[in-house]
Amino acid sequence: MKGVQTLKTKREFDYVYKRGIAFHSPYFVLFYIPDKDMRIGFVASKKVGKAVQRNRAKRVLKALFIQYFDQLPIGRYVFVAKPKLLGADFKRIDQEMTKILERIKRRKW
Repeated sequence: MKGVQTLKTKREFDYVYKRGIAFHSPYFVLFYIPDKDMRIGFVASKKVGKAVQRNRAKRVLKALFIQYFDQLPIGRYVFVAKPKLLGADFKRIDQEMTKILERIKRRKW
């Protein structure tokens, strides 16, 4: 994961939300914009739960990102957790990520 920077400011997140393509799953939403460098952000709102649940949701999403890092095209990503994420098995979440990854690769940029 060398060379990956995190999105830090509201402006950076808003840029990805407005200009990016949203890929929805029952457990998370992935916003993506092709770019020349790899930047990543993780979001879990209070709808997901209290701080402990939100942090766990972000850890699960980070684990997904690390697992698929080599297969992801370079760009800016924002993973947004949904409340169902915490009740789901990691295997099921992994399957959803595989589907989204295929959709990203099929799309013509």
